Amino acid sequence: MLLGTATYGQVHIQGTVYERTGRLGMEGVSVRSNSGAGTVTDSSGHYSIRLPYGDSISFSYQGKSTQKFAIREIPWNHAFDMKIHVDVQMLPLVEVKEKSYHLDSIETRNEYHKIFDFSPEYITSGNGGAGVNLDALLSLRKIKRMQVFQRRLEEYEQEKYVTHRFSKTLVAKITGLKSPELESYMIEYRPNFQMLMSFENEYDYYRYILETSRYYREDHGVRR
Repeated sequence: MLLGTATYGQVHIQGTVYERTGRLGMEGVSVRSNSGAGTVTDSSGHYSIRLPYGDSISFSYQGKSTQKFAIREIPWNHAFDMKIHVDVQMLPLVEVKEKSYHLDSIETRNEYHKIFDFSPEYITSGNGGAGVNLDALLSLRKIKRMQVFQRRLEEYEQEKYVTHRFSKTLVAKITGLKSPELESYMIEYRPNFQMLMSFENEYDYYRYILETSRYYREDHGVRR
């Protein structure tokens, strides 16, 4: 079976990125092309990408990058595997033991459902004419307070989501930064909810972290 195929000037390349010994697949390795396309290896170190025939490909992890490989020189009849010179004991262990954000969000919604689901009730009068719930009018201040609380809860959920996605484990893995520079970088370049939602895919998000970490290193004189 051909693992690399060419179609209309595009070449489909796939393979696995290993650590130095070649025994362990590496998750979170950036796979980049000279044209700007890219992807990230999965939990087993596998990647798959389609690139122009005249393009090139390289691999990067925590500041360690490989040379660029011309696509035209990559054999198409087998997987294009790669090793990055990182010792297995240096690889961060990504293990999610904590409660997931999704479950935590559901619990928050359940706990405050009266606030999330709150809306003033506008009803018609018994004689068929338009009318307004008098209790709602008398409780206008309470309604406004509930709406403010509702917005604050939504903002709280958004901040929790950003914290979940922009985690110390992920940032350290991509940037190679260590404490206290890691915490300093995360404060300075923490994305807001709207920015996080604007990334089209995980690769773009990871690239944001990697590129801003380079700016941080330059601005603060942090060596690799």
